[in-house]
Amino acid sequence: MGVASIFLLVGCGKKSEKGNHETQVEVTTPTEEFTSMQMPGVEQIEVDVDLDAAVERLSKAVTYKTISNQDRDDFDTEAFLGYHKFLESSYPLVHKTIKKEVLGEPRPYSLLYTWEGKDPTLQPALFYAHMDVVPVPEESRDQWKEDPFKGVIKDGYIWGRGVLDDKNQVHAILEAAEMKLKEGWQPSRTLYFVFGQDEEVGGSEGAKYIADVLEKRGIERFAYVMDESAPITPGIFPGIKDNTALIGIAQKGFISLEIAMNGEGGHSSQPPEESNIGILAEAITKLEDAQFPYKIHPAVRHQYRYMGPELEESLQPLYAAVAFGKDDEMTDLEQKFIDEMATNQVTRAMLHTTIAVSMFNAGIKDNVLPPSATAVVNFRPMPGDTPEVIIEHVKKAIEDDRITIRDISASTPATNIADPNSDAYKVLEKTIRQIWGNDLIVAPFFVIGGSDSKHFQARDFAPDTYTITAIQLENTEEFKGFHGVNERILVDEYAKSIGFFYQIFNNLETLKK
Repeated sequence: MGVASIFLLVGCGKKSEKGNHETQVEVTTPTEEFTSMQMPGVEQIEVDVDLDAAVERLSKAVTYKTISNQDRDDFDTEAFLGYHKFLESSYPLVHKTIKKEVLGEPRPYSLLYTWEGKDPTLQPALFYAHMDVVPVPEESRDQWKEDPFKGVIKDGYIWGRGVLDDKNQVHAILEAAEMKLKEGWQPSRTLYFVFGQDEEVGGSEGAKYIADVLEKRGIERFAYVMDESAPITPGIFPGIKDNTALIGIAQKGFISLEIAMNGEGGHSSQPPEESNIGILAEAITKLEDAQFPYKIHPAVRHQYRYMGPELEESLQPLYAAVAFGKDDEMTDLEQKFIDEMATNQVTRAMLHTTIAVSMFNAGIKDNVLPPSATAVVNFRPMPGDTPEVIIEHVKKAIEDDRITIRDISASTPATNIADPNSDAYKVLEKTIRQIWGNDLIVAPFFVIGGSDSKHFQARDFAPDTYTITAIQLENTEEFKGFHGVNERILVDEYAKSIGFFYQIFNNLETLKK
């Protein structure tokens, strides 16, 4: 998961360091009551964890270089096989009691665990995490304080690639399950654990395949699905200094198109009036000028219903206008919100289907005119912008029959929207507060990137999918470890992560369906 997968965090009108508003907006009083949505008075608990042993297991996990490279032929089979064996030896009761399957297509290296529940009439729950990690570029190696693949435990931290994204969640889930099994506990509803092999490159081999398998097995609906996303972090939401837990409730889609110009090549001494590169470049320029229109996603409305009352008081009518707005109408306040959001590239992305030219290829020699030129354009669609809609948009923008357009991705649509007013969401918030206390803000948010759970949430059987990385970071600086250098987590906070999963297993028992 990358930083871009997480951030859509906006607080227009937030205070500057000097206390002045960065944006002044005239507002009127909302017609509906705009009160705090925070769950009050949750009693904090402490779960007894064998932390030393758990930390040793997580640090060892880092040493398995389960890297997802963009070149899928560059795949370290032995790293994944070794890691699978390590999990078996580390969690013997899990592997003795819970059914494990090794799945994936074309490479079967993802794991599906099925913990049978006592009551088959209850809807199952699913916990997702991924085993793969991003590469560590050679040019960044000297910036690491500790070797990224040694799993060093030092200065109160566990260091290494994957310790935050996302092996901590793999192991916290398994640590909690092992603890519950030692107690002789069995869930009432069936619990699934899914650990993917290729989240960092889209998840088509692992998570998508397993979602297909579960759908074919006849699961009609999950009561609860949880995946990674933003960790609990103070100051992660602009305008709020407090500790904040952001729960992803929807994700944009994903599609990449190859835009190509195929014609005749030739010698550079005899150039035609229009070169293939020039024709393609003009097409790309036209496309970038034809941006998709802005609109307020329903998940953004939920986000501001929860976050708005905690933001700048004088601007709360603006946030209320967004929270209580209607999709088929656009008020002046909502337009002002859009105008403000559109000034920032991060917040702009939450308002429309984005267009990103990510690759451009043509030519092999300075005196040879290439016979073809290709570009790859990545789109992150809003709901309703299907691949067919996007391709038609591209054709209309370019208006050049010489240009070919081809879908080259395992495209996924924008997901369903999980209900932040559901009992499942309340179970998640309660568990967060039981482990990390009441001095934090919990709110839903709209994920502009995506994680592997999109392969579940885009289907009818998993609408209530919630994404959060269940670990506390000290500050936003630590957040840079995601895909960056010096990835690390606090040892003491890892104990709370394990406690979180232990407790949410208990709390899911309270769901009626």
